[in-house]
Amino acid sequence: MPIKLPHTASACRGKSTPPVYNFSGGPGELPAAVLAAAGQAIIEVPEAGLSVLGISHRSDWFRAVVTEAVANLRRLLNIPANYHVLFLQGGSSLQFSMIPMNFLRHRERAADYIVSGYWSAKSVTEARREGQVNVAWDGAAQQYTRLPEPGELQLTQHATYLHYISNETVEGLQFKYIPGPTDVPRICDMSSDFLAQPFDINQYALIYAHAQKNLGPSGVTVVILQDALLADVPKDLPSMLDYRVHIAQSSIYNTPPVFSIYVVLLVTRWLLNEVGGLDAMQNINAQKAQRLYECIDAGGGFYRCRAARTDRSAMNAVFHLPTPELEQSFLQAAQTEGFYGLEGHRAVGGIRASLYNAVSLEAVAALCAFMENFRQRYG
Repeated sequence: MPIKLPHTASACRGKSTPPVYNFSGGPGELPAAVLAAAGQAIIEVPEAGLSVLGISHRSDWFRAVVTEAVANLRRLLNIPANYHVLFLQGGSSLQFSMIPMNFLRHRERAADYIVSGYWSAKSVTEARREGQVNVAWDGAAQQYTRLPEPGELQLTQHATYLHYISNETVEGLQFKYIPGPTDVPRICDMSSDFLAQPFDINQYALIYAHAQKNLGPSGVTVVILQDALLADVPKDLPSMLDYRVHIAQSSIYNTPPVFSIYVVLLVTRWLLNEVGGLDAMQNINAQKAQRLYECIDAGGGFYRCRAARTDRSAMNAVFHLPTPELEQSFLQAAQTEGFYGLEGHRAVGGIRASLYNAVSLEAVAALCAFMENFRQRYG
C-alpha cells in the first residue's frame, strides 16, 4: 500500500517545526512519502532485511527493483516495446558526449543542435568532438531570453539527428512545441521537465533525463531510446559508452547507483498511486506556475521575469529585482522565513524558483505571500 504522508519535506520533521520550503534548481524537492520510505530503506528494506546501501546490485531484489521501475515508466509514458529504458550514470553531461559518440561518429551528415541556453550550449561543444554539427538556432544574441519560432530554425536536410533541450533550467525557458521535421530522429534532454507532464515518446528517437529534478536523487540518468536508432552505432566504442552494452545487461553492466534507482522506483509509485498519473501531475504543475507568475506580474515591475512570456517555464521561474542589492536582501529574508534554493544560477544571477513535481501548491502560495510582503516593504 502507498504511504500516506503530507506532500512537504518539512512534514517529516514533526508538527512543531516551522515549514521549510525547497525551491532548489537541483537536486530538488522529493515527495515526503518518498523521503519517508527512502529513509526507512537506508536502515532496512523490509522485504530484504538489509539496508538498501548494502544490498548487492546482482541480487534478485535489485533486479526486481529495476524491472518494476522500467514497468512503471512504461506505464506512465505509454512506452511501446520497440523502445529500451535504461538507468545510466554521469548525468546529462555524459549524455552530451555519449549521444554523438553513438550516433554522429563516422557519419557524413551533420547533426542539428538548437542552442537555447546554458546547458544546450555545452552539448554542442561535446558533439563537435565527434562529427559535424549545425547550430540550427542560437539564442545567445538575445541572452537566451526566448526560444525560436519554428520558422527560425536553419535545419540540415536529412540531418543525422536533431538535439534540443525541452526546458532550460538556468534561463527559465520551456518549449511549448516539438521542433524539427518528422523524418529526422529527435533527441531531447528532458532532465528538468521529465515526468512533469505527459508526452508522446513516439515523437522521439531518444530522450534522457538525469534524476535530480522530478525523478529522484542525483546519481542516475534515465535514457529511453528507439531500437531502430542502434542500427549504425560504431563498433569501436568503449563498453561503458555503448548503449547496446547496457541494453544487453538490463542496466546492470557495472555496479549501478542502487539507492538512486530505488528512489526512482519510489517516485514512480508515488506518481501512479498518489498523484494519479501524468495528466494529474501536469494539472498540479500548471496551477503552481500560474500562481507564481501571477505574483511576479502583479508587482508592477518590481519583479521582472527573465523569459519571454510565451516561453516561460512551468518548472523554473527566473526573475530579477530592481537592484542586485535588493536581490541579496530578498534571498537573506527568504531563507530566514524558511525558503531555500532561490538563488539564480551563477550564469544569469537573480532569483530562481523551481517548481518541480514535489513542490506543493502550499509552498508556492507561501512563497507568493512572502514575495508580496517583501515588495510592499521595499517597493
